[in-house]
Amino acid sequence: MALQGKVGTEIEIKASPDKYYNVFKSTAYHVPNAAPDHIQGVEVHEGDWETHGSVKIWKYTVEGESGVFKEKVEYDDANRAVTLVGVEGDIMKEFKTFKATYQVVPKGTGSLAKLTIEYEKLRADVPAPNKYVTLMVNITKGIDEHLAKA
Repeated sequence: MALQGKVGTEIEIKASPDKYYNVFKSTAYHVPNAAPDHIQGVEVHEGDWETHGSVKIWKYTVEGESGVFKEKVEYDDANRAVTLVGVEGDIMKEFKTFKATYQVVPKGTGSLAKLTIEYEKLRADVPAPNKYVTLMVNITKGIDEHLAKA
């Protein structure tokens, strides 16, 4: 059984690519307001909200379990993609590497959000991180609804 892999999905959203990307790029502190059932908090640990390489700590709930995820952010402005690279936290107890990418591209009057996780499991008995893809979908839907109200 392979320890490395990639999982993901795509969903259509109403928000423009720039509006969606800018939530992660400069106002990630709004995510707990947009998806309170899934994200209970986010804080800057090193750097700031907008700088490539900054470190943030997220408090989340997935499948009824609370967790903490410390990540180092990578921004790709040209492709409107943000990658959260796992550094520490509950996820890293099961994964050697964990990179969650939110990418958004124009589609019709809205966007297509491409949500992927590249990972390497610590052990063969660890399931693929599909539950975290579901979390990413729920966060994306929350952000989209939040932006529609703004």
